[in-house]
Amino acid sequence: MDITLTSLEMEHSELLRNKIAAQIASNGGWLPFSRYMEMALYQPGMGYYSAGAHKLGLGGDFTTAPELSPLFGAAIVSTLLPVLEGLKAKGLPSRILEFGAGTGKLAESILSRLNSLGFTLDSYDIIEISPDLAQRQQDRLHQLKDVLKLTTTCSWLSALPPHFNGVILANEVMDAIPCDTITYQNGFWYHLGVALEDNRFVWKTGTPLEQTSIPETLLSGHYTEGYVTEIHPQANAWIQEIAKQLDAGLFLSFDYGFPESEYYHPQRVGGTLMAHHRHHAIQDPFYLPGLCDITTHVEWAQIARSALEENIDDVYLTNQAAYLLDAGIGDIALEIGDPSNPETFLPISNSLQKLLSEAEMGELFKAFAFSKKLNGLLPEMILEDLPGLRGRNRL
Repeated sequence: MDITLTSLEMEHSELLRNKIAAQIASNGGWLPFSRYMEMALYQPGMGYYSAGAHKLGLGGDFTTAPELSPLFGAAIVSTLLPVLEGLKAKGLPSRILEFGAGTGKLAESILSRLNSLGFTLDSYDIIEISPDLAQRQQDRLHQLKDVLKLTTTCSWLSALPPHFNGVILANEVMDAIPCDTITYQNGFWYHLGVALEDNRFVWKTGTPLEQTSIPETLLSGHYTEGYVTEIHPQANAWIQEIAKQLDAGLFLSFDYGFPESEYYHPQRVGGTLMAHHRHHAIQDPFYLPGLCDITTHVEWAQIARSALEENIDDVYLTNQAAYLLDAGIGDIALEIGDPSNPETFLPISNSLQKLLSEAEMGELFKAFAFSKKLNGLLPEMILEDLPGLRGRNRL
């Protein structure tokens, strides 16, 4: 793989690498992988998401569903609209909050679709830790508001407001929450962290895990010596906090991952960690710190259990293809494009194929949702009555 770096990029990565190396030294020569991942992605002014690099789209490191087509956001509106209408009917503000809004394309697609359906959203809030992405979001949404004459208030927040009523969205957020790596050795599970040897980052086994932090599947399964995987205490705590602060409404998330029986399958011997740089998938998470995205697949079963601990109504999981088809993405495509005109409809058809195909995003990516006090907004309605969530629940 040939990746040519500028002198500024090399200097940037080296500075962060030295920062991480100093942290390893001050921590006795060993660092939990979650701390390495946190620094590589979020170290102020130096991490992948906190420094000014072009991350999304054709010129970036990866492409997300909202970047592929506005149909993705338009289909999501089918799920959100009954909830938003229920808020209005109760005299509450209709409100959407999005975590990690990327370039703002999902927000743009949702606001455009709501506007075309004649629904006026009161506020669209965004929590974004990347300064350059926040600026791109602001530029995009301010321009959209001017063009469509929207009265929706768009705000950028630093934290989830307590006692939130409305819809919370997260597209490809959980995969970037720092995880802990673990390994099976001599019949026990150990932390697997980062050390420095010969001036390079290497894996190094740490202390044994406490029994209570080991997923039940790993305790009851049979694993080969040296098996490596991930656990996700930070992601589980994040989803639990959202469930706690949501007073009434819907949480909807899209990300790649598996339920625990697949995630911790004995044949998945190397875990799911991956780095991305300029649309290259890289196996080594220590490659070019600060310039590469680092992700891990989501383990949905524990995410669901964490949410359920906060007295939510219900949880739901399906693959992205099933969700989008049930949300009516095919009808929306026919609504905005003419199949008899190949010149205009071919791009629509191509984006649909990427979003729905098993070989692309259709199966690996999942739609995960939970609701809280939904029947207080929509009498006699449950989570699985909402468009997009009416198929088989895979939890």
